[in-house]
Amino acid sequence: MPRSLPRSGARTAAAHTAAARTAGTRTTASRTAAALIALAAVSLAAACSGPPKDGPAPGSAAFKLSAGTPAAAGELDSFTWALYAEPPTLDYIAAFDYPQNTIVSNVCESLMRWTPQLTMAPGLAEKAANPDPNTWVYDLRPGVKFHDGGVMTADDVVFSLGRQLDPEGGSAWNSNFANVESITKTGPLQVTVKLKQPDAQFPQYMATAAGVVASKAGVEKAGKDYGTSGSLDCTGPFTLGAWNKGQSIELQRFDGYWGTKAKSAKAVFTFLTDPSARTNAMLSGEADGGYLIPTESYDRLGKSGVGTLYFGEGLSTVNVNVTSMKGALGDVRVRRALSMALDRRGFVKAGLGGAGTATNSLTTKAVWAAAPEDVRKAAFDGLPSPEQNIEQAKALIKEAGATGKTVTIATSAIGQDVSLLATAVQAAGSRIGLDVQLKTIAPNAFTALFTDPQAREGLDMFPETYYDSITDPMDLLSNFQTGAFQNYAGYSDPAYDDLVTKARADYDPARRMATAAQLQKKAADEVLWIPVAEWPTAVFLNKRITGAPTTISYLYYPWAADVGAAAR
Repeated sequence: MPRSLPRSGARTAAAHTAAARTAGTRTTASRTAAALIALAAVSLAAACSGPPKDGPAPGSAAFKLSAGTPAAAGELDSFTWALYAEPPTLDYIAAFDYPQNTIVSNVCESLMRWTPQLTMAPGLAEKAANPDPNTWVYDLRPGVKFHDGGVMTADDVVFSLGRQLDPEGGSAWNSNFANVESITKTGPLQVTVKLKQPDAQFPQYMATAAGVVASKAGVEKAGKDYGTSGSLDCTGPFTLGAWNKGQSIELQRFDGYWGTKAKSAKAVFTFLTDPSARTNAMLSGEADGGYLIPTESYDRLGKSGVGTLYFGEGLSTVNVNVTSMKGALGDVRVRRALSMALDRRGFVKAGLGGAGTATNSLTTKAVWAAAPEDVRKAAFDGLPSPEQNIEQAKALIKEAGATGKTVTIATSAIGQDVSLLATAVQAAGSRIGLDVQLKTIAPNAFTALFTDPQAREGLDMFPETYYDSITDPMDLLSNFQTGAFQNYAGYSDPAYDDLVTKARADYDPARRMATAAQLQKKAADEVLWIPVAEWPTAVFLNKRITGAPTTISYLYYPWAADVGAAAR
C-alpha cells in the first residue's frame, strides 16, 4: 500500500487494490473436492517461504536483513512506541495505513494470521476449506472471548465481514470483497463465503484487516463513535485503553486472551510527527522503539549505542506513480526516457540512507518466493535496466518530440524518501530535455493524493512507497486493471485485464504467478509506474526491550504481544 492514505486499494503509503474489478473467467470445475482442498492448503499455508536468513541484503552491502530480533527474556510493566502520526480512527474497516494498522493489529484479530515470516497461518479460524472454486468455509476457534466479555460466534463473523462488504460503510477494504456473493452462518462456529467467481486473493486478504472479527453487540452499541472512543471489542492480546487526543494511545493487556498472553502489561503509542523529534525520543529513551524510522536517522540510530537498528523484509517498493497520461507522459517513450535517466543508486544512498536496493521491478523479489524458479526468473528477466542511461534517454525524448515539454511531480516534506525522489526526477528530466516542475504538497495533505482526484489535478506523477498486504505479486499488479483504485492515469488494456482476471481465478500459486510474470513484463514495457528501489522494514529497539518482528508483518500480526524485557 502506499504511504499514507485510505485504502481499499490505497492503503497508505497507499492504497492498493482495485476498487472496481472486472469480472473474471471461471475456472473449469474438473478438479475434485479433495484436490481443491489440497490447493487451498498450499495457498493458505505459505504464500511465501519467508524472509531471508540474516545476511547482506541482495545487491547492497550497506545493510543486512535480519529474520527477527532476540526473543524477550521477561515481562514488562510497559513500553512506549513512537508513531509518525495519530490515527484518525481505529475502526478496523478503515485500517489502511501504517499508524492505524500498527495499533489495530494488536487489538483486533482476523480469521487468518500473517506471521512474522510473512506466511499465512490459522487465526480466529482454526481451519479454512475450499470445497469448490466459489466457496470458502471457515471453522472458528471455540471459546474465544471479546474484550467486552462476550464469546465469539459465527454471527459476529458474518456481521464483521458484512461491514467490509457494505458499500455505504466506507470500508477501505471493500474492493477485496468485490467477488463475494454472500457471507452466511452455516453452524454455531462456522461461516461460509460464496464467491461470484474464483478469487485466489480473497482468502489471502483474510489475514489482513479485511478479515478482522469484532463483537457485533459492541460495535452496534458504540454506533458512530466506534473506533474513536471506548472499546474496539475485538479479541486481541491488548484492549484499547486511554486515548489522549493529539498525544498518545494506551493499550492494556487482555487477561482473557485465548492465545499466549502479552509480555507487557501496557503499550503506549506516542505521536511524534516531526522526524527529528521522533529520533530524539528514541535516543533519549522517551520512546523505547519504533517502525518507519526516518531514513536520515539510520546512521545516527545505528551508531548511537543506546539500542539496535534492524532491517527486515518489507515487501515495499519506492515508485513514481504516473497519475496522468494526458500530457507528455502520454507517450510511452517519454515515460521510458524518465525511467532511464533516473539515478536510482544515488536516490537509495541519499533518500533511503543506503538501506535499499535499486530495482527495475515494481514488485519485490520476496513476493515471488512461492513461485517455481523458472517463474521467478521469467518475472525479472528482460525487465529494463535500472542503470542510468542519459544518452539513450535524450534520444527517446527527441524521437518523441517532447523536448521542452512540462511534467509536474508532487513533492512534500512528509519524508526525504518523498522529497528527494521528486528532486531526483526533476534532475533526470532536466538532463534529457524535459521541464520537470515540482508542486509542494503539505505533509497532512499528501494522503489525499491517493483518494481525491481533485488533489491530483495538475499533477503528472508523485512519489509512492507501496507495500504489499499479502505475499503475492498480484497485490500490486492488479492496480493497472481497468477501473482499479490506483489506476489514476486511466490505463486500459483488455489483454492486461484478461491476465488479471486469469491470475485471480487460479488457486494454484505456480500457475497464478506465471500469469503474474506476464503482467509484470507488460507493466514494465508500458512504464505504468516507474520503479525505483526495494525498501526494507526498519525497526529500532533500545536496550531495554526486544522481541518485535523485523518484517512488515507488524501491520497485521499482534507484534506488541511479543515485546518484552531484553534481560531479566
